[in-house]
Amino acid sequence: MNCILLPKNAKSIRDLQQIKHIKEILKSKEGDSLSIGEIGGNIGKATITQINHDEVQLTDIVLEKKPPAKLDLTVILALPRPKVLRRLIMDMTSLGVNKLIIVNSYRSQKSYWQSPLLERIDEFVFEGLQQAIDTVPLMVEFKKRFKPFVEDEFPALLVDKEGHGEQSNAVIAHPYATQTWKTYLEDAKCKTNTNDTMPKVVCIGAEGGWLDYEVDLLCKHGCISVSLGERILRTETVVNVLLGQWLKV
Repeated sequence: MNCILLPKNAKSIRDLQQIKHIKEILKSKEGDSLSIGEIGGNIGKATITQINHDEVQLTDIVLEKKPPAKLDLTVILALPRPKVLRRLIMDMTSLGVNKLIIVNSYRSQKSYWQSPLLERIDEFVFEGLQQAIDTVPLMVEFKKRFKPFVEDEFPALLVDKEGHGEQSNAVIAHPYATQTWKTYLEDAKCKTNTNDTMPKVVCIGAEGGWLDYEVDLLCKHGCISVSLGERILRTETVVNVLLGQWLKV
């Protein structure tokens, strides 16, 4: 936790995990300054006035710094193993992804949708925010029917704020694509003649990847298929390789 997140107008910390972190990791004591943030609000500092086993009381709360801007990016992710999903959500939150849409795919096992970890999504987002010193949560949606989602909802994700369809503004990671991620970015830069070459939507498969049918359907509705090279990568690796590109822009 690089920042302790608090509810709006909170004057004390009552979350036991946060209290444990303050005591055992930060080793803070009364009178020390603490980095805090207000959920959905600003980031700042507070002074600890009292530490108890179930509460840390604060004073001199100053929240002057705005949270880092979100990426103009929606990630569409085929539901992976729930334990992998936990790490992915924390990473995407830390990297500043604006929206995550978790979809069903042929290679997403039905049992994954029954996992109790899916009920803890907000908790994983919260962890990612505290890691990255952010306060604005990642928006997460679930779509269990792949084909209706792609046909009925996906095209709207490619429409810009002025209402124009940007059909080249979404990519799907696929190891057998003929175009590489690198050439996609180079071509996009040449076409736009600007630095705003990053796609607004990125589609990433779960373990086992996408079926050809799923790739074709997404491409039919506006995606461009891109490859990260000849190696077959794990979902976690693909997420971090692709999203790491935004840190260079």
